Amino acid sequence: MQVKDEIFERLSAAFSPSALDVVDDSESHRGHAGFQEGGQSHFNVKIRAQAFEGMGRLARHRAVHAAIGKELVGRIHALALDIGT
Repeated sequence: MQVKDEIFERLSAAFSPSALDVVDDSESHRGHAGFQEGGQSHFNVKIRAQAFEGMGRLARHRAVHAAIGKELVGRIHALALDIGT
């Protein structure tokens, strides 16, 4: 399974989002630190879920990282998050 799909599944299960988009942006980082041939190193995530209501920015980021899990986060070089309700 692709890392992109794993991220999507874990976030869907944890937050039941109204909108979720996971983009593998690795190719645009070719030649930069952390780039891996074949991608799966740099991701952009846009998620909207009621579960984030009342949470501050840091708490939202921590919740997303916890849902993705340490093992999977450890395999990712960069994760850009756009989190809202």
